[in-house]
Amino acid sequence: MNERRHSNMKYVCTACGYIYDPAEGDVDNGIAAGTEFDQLPDDWMCPVCGATKDMFEAE
Repeated sequence: MNERRHSNMKYVCTACGYIYDPAEGDVDNGIAAGTEFDQLPDDWMCPVCGATKDMFEAE
């Protein structure tokens, strides 16, 4: 079974505490609602502090 399920798991920035919620996306930075964290562009950064994706942990 290779069916992919969207987990809607939230990710928290360990630098500032910003929470990325896939249900909301990051529309101010061109990320549509429904975009899973692993689908974010590699160069996406925390909209609050500028931390890179590797600074986020699953909540």
